[in-house]
Amino acid sequence: MRKKRILLLSEGFGKGHTQAAHALSGELRQSSSDMITRVIELGAFLHPTLAPWVFSAYRRTVTSQPRLYGMLYRNHYDKRPSRVASLVLHRIFYSQTKAVIKQLKPDMIVCTHPFPSIIVSRLKRAGLNVPLFTVITDYDVHGTWIDSAVDKYLVSTPLVRERLMDCGVQDKRIEVTGIPVHPNFRKAHSKEQIRQEFGLKAMPTVMVMGGGWGVFKKEEKEEMLTYLASWSKDIQLLICLGTNEKARLQLLEEDAFRQPNVHLIGYTTEISKLMDISDLLVTKPGGMTCTEAMAKGIPMLFYSPIPGQEEKNCTYFQENGYGQRITSVAMIDHWFKLLLEQYPELAKRRTDIREGYNEEERSCATAIIEYLEQSDKRSYIQASSKTPLIQW
Repeated sequence: MRKKRILLLSEGFGKGHTQAAHALSGELRQSSSDMITRVIELGAFLHPTLAPWVFSAYRRTVTSQPRLYGMLYRNHYDKRPSRVASLVLHRIFYSQTKAVIKQLKPDMIVCTHPFPSIIVSRLKRAGLNVPLFTVITDYDVHGTWIDSAVDKYLVSTPLVRERLMDCGVQDKRIEVTGIPVHPNFRKAHSKEQIRQEFGLKAMPTVMVMGGGWGVFKKEEKEEMLTYLASWSKDIQLLICLGTNEKARLQLLEEDAFRQPNVHLIGYTTEISKLMDISDLLVTKPGGMTCTEAMAKGIPMLFYSPIPGQEEKNCTYFQENGYGQRITSVAMIDHWFKLLLEQYPELAKRRTDIREGYNEEERSCATAIIEYLEQSDKRSYIQASSKTPLIQW
């Protein structure tokens, strides 16, 4: 019997969307041996030369002009993409999407970024007969996610479900599943082995993450990172800088970060292990990173949320007791003293977070598998094949 093919489409505007796609891919393959999955960052696949320029421009706007980004986010918060906008997006950047779909012949398409969802929705209106699921990877929903051609939305919380319904999406097209996390974040690793692997000590440990691109603005480095490092006599710091090797090397040149208990970590696929030995996470409130932290049960402190989705995420996490936004160094002092003087209380909080997170009703993978079991064989629209050959 032919295995079911799930095509997961993401985009490279930050790492969280693609992390969610890979996490869901892992969940599906772990849940059923009858599944084949493929994750594609669609814009980068179709335009490998142009896409990095577009993503770089987006990153510069978000990091250097957050107020402008926030204004654009708010101005279009309740607006769905118009037919003209989706056509322009298709013509300029995604014109070969239907050729990719024709080659792969998926039984379902799952989008973890609104742009691929917009494009596939447009193709469905033009005759594509493939179920489309859209996974919203934040704790709020912007108008760009919403389209009548989406068969089902998989969302993080009942509040996001209500927000979609307020925007006219039918209840039956929404399911609360939580944001998918890789199976590694749902299992515990040996702390002793992790410490040996990374050369770490058995002492209170704080993990610091710099957002999807592994960057800290200059003022954040000077004001926050340097202050955190001043605690390194008593607290072990794991500062994760992602792919920004330049920033890591710059920090290594400063005395404050050349301390035995300060570890500057570049790109790694072992974040789930590092979270297991961390007692507190200092991070930007990105939907994916914070969901992974909740799966591990780590209390969080948030810094510099980007106006827009990160502010909305931050509000949700604070209101539900998962963490606090850093408003002063006094708040850092408070949490670090808790870590040093009232560790059992902080450990209990960690257990409560983990148990609360794991009470999700159903996973994204379960919702997808059940839908496919009930669906009929689908047909595909015809398309030209002027695109690189792609296989499962």
